[in-house]
Parts: sequence; structure tokens; C-alpha cells
Amino acid sequence: MKSTKKVLRKRESLRGSVKGTIERPRLSIFRSNQHVYAQIIDDVNFKTLVSCSTVDKEIKLEIKNGATCEASHLIGQKLAERSLEQNIKKIVFDRGPYLYHGRVKALADGAREGGLEF
Repeated sequence: MKSTKKVLRKRESLRGSVKGTIERPRLSIFRSNQHVYAQIIDDVNFKTLVSCSTVDKEIKLEIKNGATCEASHLIGQKLAERSLEQNIKKIVFDRGPYLYHGRVKALADGAREGGLEF
């Protein structure tokens, strides 16, 4: 199990190179043992523009377990759908302290299939 200091240091080192702007907001991911949360953030104005997670009511009906790659893929597609409604097409992907593997990769693939460019 990783220590909290190590995780924070890894996240902050990546965050230094990934910044969201008005033209290209940042897609940030948080994954717990049971759920996946994703949000698109404008770092200039410190606003969350779009969010989606496995605890949303409409998504919870479609999945059995929030800790699967299928659920993450669905979250990516729904997030892309919601962001395209607000005319957000290009984003910067922020994987946080997580490796680009498994549920994080599935979410990114779902967002790409939904129409987001990163």
C-alpha cells in the first residue's frame, strides 16, 4: 500500500505539467475501490464544467458494479455526451496518481469514442 506522501507527490508532479484552460479544460479522474468519478475542470476560473460518476442515478441503473472497466467505459461515454452538449470538444487528460491502465484507460477510451479529443 502506497503512503499518502508518495501519492500526493506523484499527483503534484503530474499536475505541474497538466493545466486546463478555457479552450482545453482538464479531465480529472478519481477512482476508489468501488466507484469512478470524472470531471472536466476549467483551472483558470476554478470551475467544474461537467461531472459524471458511477453514483449518478441514471448510470447506477445501467451497471451492476462501479468498480469495473465496463462501468468506467460507460462513464467516459456519458461524460463526453454531457460535455458535447456544452460545446466542449478538446480536453487535456489528467490521470492523477493512477497508471494509464485498466479503469483509467477504459474511461479515456470511452471519452474518445464519445467524441472528445485529447
